[in-house]
Amino acid sequence: MSRLLWQVRVRLGYWLARRLFHWPAALRQPRVWQWMQGQYGRMANLGDRAAQSFYGHILLFRGQGLGAREEGLRLLRLAANGGDGKAAYQLGVQALRGDTRQAPDASQAVGWWEMALAAGHPLAASRLSQLYRDGAPGLEADLQVAERYAAMANEATRSGR
Repeated sequence: MSRLLWQVRVRLGYWLARRLFHWPAALRQPRVWQWMQGQYGRMANLGDRAAQSFYGHILLFRGQGLGAREEGLRLLRLAANGGDGKAAYQLGVQALRGDTRQAPDASQAVGWWEMALAAGHPLAASRLSQLYRDGAPGLEADLQVAERYAAMANEATRSGR
């Protein structure tokens, strides 16, 4: 099969799988769900940033096992580095939460949330303001920086972002 035909087939499969995602009856069918995940994975492997973000979130929140979680985080990192604000925001949340293998890291969360803020994520400024106001493991409280981010959050709320 030619590469062009394969890419068209992947894009059509992904399109259909995204439509089926909104049908609860389809999600309850294990074989359909498995097929849908295959379509999400293929599209993410093509380098589509939106597919990487979408499938990364699915694996992070619905995946089973540590391998699914790690793959979800990997896809979210790819999407965030490609400019996806939602993926960067979620990586900041995960960095601040920590897990059994990694302690909570506020400075890493700041980096991801600043990336999300640059991409226009609506909650990033308010989370940064809260983080700098309260402080966290690895990050000293800084009220001046907190106020700067609070002003950005207020401006984003007023402008409707």
